[in-house]
Amino acid sequence: MGGESTTRTAPHSGGTGTAQAGGSRIGQRLSGLAVALGLVLFLGGFAWAAVIYRPYTVPTSSMTPTIDAGDRVLAQRVDGGDVRRGDVVVFEDKTWVSNAKVVKRVVAVGGDTVSCCTDGKLTVNGKQIDEPYLPKGSLAEIKNFPTVTVPEGRLFLLGDERQGSLDSTAHLTDAARGTVADDAVSARVDAVVWPWRGMLKRPTGFESLGALSQPGPLPTIELLIVAGAVLVLGGGAYGPIAKRLGGSRARAARQEAAGVR
Repeated sequence: MGGESTTRTAPHSGGTGTAQAGGSRIGQRLSGLAVALGLVLFLGGFAWAAVIYRPYTVPTSSMTPTIDAGDRVLAQRVDGGDVRRGDVVVFEDKTWVSNAKVVKRVVAVGGDTVSCCTDGKLTVNGKQIDEPYLPKGSLAEIKNFPTVTVPEGRLFLLGDERQGSLDSTAHLTDAARGTVADDAVSARVDAVVWPWRGMLKRPTGFESLGALSQPGPLPTIELLIVAGAVLVLGGGAYGPIAKRLGGSRARAARQEAAGVR
């Protein structure tokens, strides 16, 4: 035959249009799993925090510089019997303030003797307590008071701003000599969240008197929430990214096919 034969090479398809548009089926499934797991972690973290923690706004400067007036804190719900020396707690005592929560630091528990001061330091059970959380340059002896023996089941509390805090020292003439029942405590402050200052530092000055409270699960909760958010965002972004990459490959394939004769 004298006729000219023309043969064209058809471009090879890199896959179905659906796979190119939205990524492979395996990728889509993994993306869906990532989003589902991310939602579980994200919402679970918030749910856990809602069960464990209570938010409070501190109205006064009596805990400066640890907590300033107007700071928002997260306080872990605890039983009063679990309170330890050095804890910053939220409690309510009508002999102190009516219908309002108070935030102070526990410096002595039932059975302790507490006084101020020896060489400018708070003294508990005859031991001088190092208190690095006090305002820089201040001395615990600003609050001079006689020795108090704390009854069992009660707490002796001070503000970190000793000069202006209406704490146990302001109630020494009361029947309870300034102490508060431990069951008046509803929560232990774990962190200052607004403005963000993070977890409160451990009150190591009280370690020689007994075990300190362990930090709450807030770091773990934060990790769950962040990990969940990353999985949700990453999984959700897979489809658009795969679609864009698939479109780029399709355009490259069409350009290559147009050049083949």
